[in-house]
Amino acid sequence: MSLIPWRNKRNESRGELAPLTEFRSEVDRLFDSFLREPFGWGDRGWNDLWNPSLDVTDDDKTVTVKVEVPGVKPDDISLSVTGNTLLISGEKKESEERKGDGLYHCERRFGSFRRNVMLPPGVDPEKVTADYAHGVLTVRLQKTPEAMPKKIPVKAS
Repeated sequence: MSLIPWRNKRNESRGELAPLTEFRSEVDRLFDSFLREPFGWGDRGWNDLWNPSLDVTDDDKTVTVKVEVPGVKPDDISLSVTGNTLLISGEKKESEERKGDGLYHCERRFGSFRRNVMLPPGVDPEKVTADYAHGVLTVRLQKTPEAMPKKIPVKAS
């Protein structure tokens, strides 16, 4: 038994969908994409592409970007600055193999990532440092002297 009788939900005068029907279609599309692509991994699966989490902080002298890339070797990470964009890319390759009494266990995990970070104006592309420790990549970008804030004294009159 149908609670809502089926009708053509188009606005006959303009050929458009009614607002509630359009909303329902969008919600259906959202749920379909979620069920088809679990955990945002897409059709490719988690092995092909992943987006590591990152934090960006901006203070008076530097912009700091911290990227969580556990299991990625520093040699497999690439950094570049073009204009006002920092490009961080890399590839994760892990292999684990255990042999024992009648036991053989082998797992391989791999995947690449690519993140673009928009930088504020005034970042000096020549003064960039990067450190990697405990699965966290820290990139520090120095600002040019012109981009640093200047204190203006206030005089009492």
